[in-house]
Amino acid sequence: MFERPRGGERAVLVHLELPNDSVSEDLEEFERLVVSAGAEPVAIVTGSRTQPDPKYYIGTGKVEEVALQVEAGEAEVVLFNHALSPAQERNLERAFQCRVLDRTGLILDIFAQRARTHEGKLQVELAQLEHLATRLVRGWTHLERQKGGIGLRGPGETQLETDRRLLRERIRTIHRRLEKVRRQRDQGRRARRRATVPTVSLVGYTNAGKSTLFNTLTGAEVYAADQLFATLDPTLRRIRLAEVGDVVLADTVGFIRHLPHELVAAFRATLEETLEATLLLQVVDAHDPQRDAAIRQVNQVLAEIGADTLPQLEVYNKIDALADVQPRLERDGEGRPCRVWISAATGAGLELLRQALSELLAGEVVRGWVELPPTAGRLRARLFELGAVLAESDAEDGGWRIEVQLPRRQLDQLASREGHQERLAGLAR
Repeated sequence: MFERPRGGERAVLVHLELPNDSVSEDLEEFERLVVSAGAEPVAIVTGSRTQPDPKYYIGTGKVEEVALQVEAGEAEVVLFNHALSPAQERNLERAFQCRVLDRTGLILDIFAQRARTHEGKLQVELAQLEHLATRLVRGWTHLERQKGGIGLRGPGETQLETDRRLLRERIRTIHRRLEKVRRQRDQGRRARRRATVPTVSLVGYTNAGKSTLFNTLTGAEVYAADQLFATLDPTLRRIRLAEVGDVVLADTVGFIRHLPHELVAAFRATLEETLEATLLLQVVDAHDPQRDAAIRQVNQVLAEIGADTLPQLEVYNKIDALADVQPRLERDGEGRPCRVWISAATGAGLELLRQALSELLAGEVVRGWVELPPTAGRLRARLFELGAVLAESDAEDGGWRIEVQLPRRQLDQLASREGHQERLAGLAR
């Protein structure tokens, strides 16, 4: 068996065109993934087949071609733009005498580089271990059975069995830690619901400009770069919108075509921010010629995690890269905002985006005067916290006469929770 190198950044890329669109991948996107992972492509081998070869995925002729490119380019890793089975990876590594990584392994490697928070690192490790669990035999065939010899005969656990047991124990430990993180996140979400603070999640294809838009709207300093999966860990910030008040904005990980199922499962805690959102902002790269396919892929991932029924506003970003495209707000047949054309980099159209958010989150805004007795001090404080008080004067009974403006949704929640339904319901009418 070959000696597995510790590093390896010179890479040969392999891409097959297949007639089945459900398993085909985009070559340009794959090259960007490779560069994002820090590898240096030294050759690209392409081809076409009616169906993958069960032993090598590619045909034996292509195996010889790739082997020649590995030798000529002194490559240390071969990257496949496809999902390989453990047996295929093992056979290809024997043929090339170097590491072989499929598309899923490549994405997992990028995620491992991007993780910054404790939760993100746990999620990446879990995804990697679950992916490795079916591939543990790779590079370890000499451990599949006990070797004979003096002192080595008899019953006992093989090294491979030991590794598998340790792997299972580590996966269980990470699951327990992530469950604790999920409970903590759920407490934060319950607190936001009690405070009637709506949440807006930025979703979209990777490199669509979500983090740039997030930074522009919130003044945060989330890492943003022209590369795939520049942001991994979710970030939450508060912004204030007219007629709505405080809103929590969540920047989430970018989606990609055929997102590995290991990541969909392992990143459930991160994606729960999307599931709990009041509104989804699907950020679209308006300059991308494949933007319609990207939208379909994002909607497919949203359906996989159960977030496809949430209200959604499409934000077509990067209009500064398009000729003769001006910021605009588009509405559906009922007059509700459905699409906004902006540039997060230049700030063009951001006021239209804020207007659309205010309309969608506020719903019907209620405005009027309400008289509160002296015993309603807690309700008065909540109205001030929500920024709903426009004017106030003292009432004759020692209470307050307050002019308020807030969405009907928040009004109904306050009325049911604070025990002053009659007074607030009268305002609603």
